Amino acid sequence: MESKVDEPSGPHACARREEILDAATLLFAEQGYDATGTQDLAEKLQVGKGTLYRYFPSKRDLFLAAVDRVMRRLRASVDAAIEGIEEPLERIERAVYTYLDFFASHPEYVELLIQERAQFKDRKAPTWITHRNNSVERWRTIYGGLIAAGRLREMPVERITDVLSDLLYGTMFTNYFAGQRKPSREQAHDILDIIYHGILSDSERLQHAARRPSGLVLDQGGKD
Repeated sequence: MESKVDEPSGPHACARREEILDAATLLFAEQGYDATGTQDLAEKLQVGKGTLYRYFPSKRDLFLAAVDRVMRRLRASVDAAIEGIEEPLERIERAVYTYLDFFASHPEYVELLIQERAQFKDRKAPTWITHRNNSVERWRTIYGGLIAAGRLREMPVERITDVLSDLLYGTMFTNYFAGQRKPSREQAHDILDIIYHGILSDSERLQHAARRPSGLVLDQGGKD
């Protein structure tokens, strides 16, 4: 369980907290959680360890605060990107691109997500899952509206958000481990092109439906 602390308040304290999190994020990403000590961070910031403990009572609390900030910044970036856009499909496209570009621009954030899963298996859910669950409903509402308008075929909205979320999550990690082969905008286009249009031609789709094995259900509302 994360510790609680009465943090300093006010504009200066907020700036100092962000400064600590900035430095901690880079150190944890570069050195790893186990190899990074609070003394390393204090020396990097040129402050005493007591200053760090005023804001974060333990290294664990500091690390998890850094990871939580990653996801809050992702949400803020997506919110800014889709602000003022009324067309639902354009909102989705902007969100997908922003997600991929956010992590491509900050590989240290990906490293923190990896380390969190490795170091804190005692947590009920990783930070990424917690934030995803807190924000997914608005996207399900968008998909539901598109289905009601006849713009998407009938299917559970959870199926759409689960598949798209998994695609983005996997792409983010593949980019980090193997290197990003295409710019984020092209990757977003490729993902959405296949989601929107599939890979089968219209004629092949009809033939496939006719010869589909009875044990494999891929109809409009079914599940694999």
